Amino acid sequence: MGGWARARDAAANPTGVQNNNSAPRESNSAYNGGTVSESVLGDCLRFAAVPRDTFVLATKCGRYKEGFDFSADHVTRIVDESLARLGLDYVDILHCHDIEFTNLDQIVNETIPALQNIKESGKAWFIGITGLPLSIFTYVLDRVPPGSVDLVLSYCHYGINDTALLDSLPYLKSKGVGVITASPLAMGLLTDNGPPEWHPAPEQLKVFAFISKWEELCF
Repeated sequence: MGGWARARDAAANPTGVQNNNSAPRESNSAYNGGTVSESVLGDCLRFAAVPRDTFVLATKCGRYKEGFDFSADHVTRIVDESLARLGLDYVDILHCHDIEFTNLDQIVNETIPALQNIKESGKAWFIGITGLPLSIFTYVLDRVPPGSVDLVLSYCHYGINDTALLDSLPYLKSKGVGVITASPLAMGLLTDNGPPEWHPAPEQLKVFAFISKWEELCF
């Protein structure tokens, strides 16, 4: 488990700031493994007695193994469940994850206000939104009060095949919003194994990536 390794490293090096993403969705979390990631990481943090001020922990809400739920009631309840599993009083970052899979007006009018209440309660220090299309960020940020969203997590748009995120940076800076970029290998598109079947890239691009990889191996 990556979370266990990071907790172990934090215990061995308590002066180093660690960044743990233990969301109930990602490859080591709820989307593929239920709530195992948070539970295991919480156990590791307790066992290793890792000082809280030596790591940054982010988790996510909205997308789960069972599907999507961006309702105010659900995100309010789920953060308490996450904190209980982690054994923490707060998370540093709470992301509203993959918001393109719901009506963005719900994110603006219901989810973000609920997340702000969570932030005001002290259970999360920063609020983020994540997703693949860059257009979702402008839609939401243009419609919520300034300061409602502290950062965005964008993936697949800052790598050797796609640098579209760069064009959005001046806008995000003007909104006072931080940026986390993820998936520099384009969700597997640029790896030796190639992308998974569900990858949103056009089939022609996936085939081209596959052929290019074989050309590298052969020549």
